[in-house]
Amino acid sequence: VALRADTVWQTVRVRATERGELQASYAVRQVWTLRDERPTQEWLVVRREADGELRYAFNNAPADTSRLRLAQMEAGRAFVECSIRDAKSELGWDEFQALKYCAWEHQLALTILASWFITETRWEWRQQYPPDVALMAELGVDSLPGLSMANVRELLRATLPLRQLSIAEAQALVCAHLLNRTRSRRSRLKKQYDLLRFHSRDPA
Repeated sequence: VALRADTVWQTVRVRATERGELQASYAVRQVWTLRDERPTQEWLVVRREADGELRYAFNNAPADTSRLRLAQMEAGRAFVECSIRDAKSELGWDEFQALKYCAWEHQLALTILASWFITETRWEWRQQYPPDVALMAELGVDSLPGLSMANVRELLRATLPLRQLSIAEAQALVCAHLLNRTRSRRSRLKKQYDLLRFHSRDPA
């Protein structure tokens, strides 16, 4: 389908990210699929990465759904993948071994509760400490990163009864991590801006 001459590709700006604007080439087509022996008309959303790799996804959105909305829904799976990755790397979900399904369900429930607690903490932090406009100007960025799951974990290590870090050590770790993320965003935005200027120059 991606190689067909009548497949139309369009570069779509999906959303802003910490590393700059997320853009990708998308092609969408309505196709027929066979599910439970019944033909169903769906969207086939094809995403072409910068290195040429193709990703395919089906979508049962209405026929009048815009290309931008279809692209946003396809790219939205990144948030699910990020949540699973954080649950494994930060909450120890990948280290659990169970012999019975019920035990696995209990571990999953605890993992979800821990993830929810951290999500609430990050949201409350964002509400209590809005981005500093002067700091954004000083660092040359249009937004500042929020706390990550790893940042909250470091702060907990300094506040739980069995402390593993002092408050100053935890603050230093979190600040260094947020600053590195901000510098990475600034660098990525500069590269995107330079690339845009290069392609927009008049050849004459």
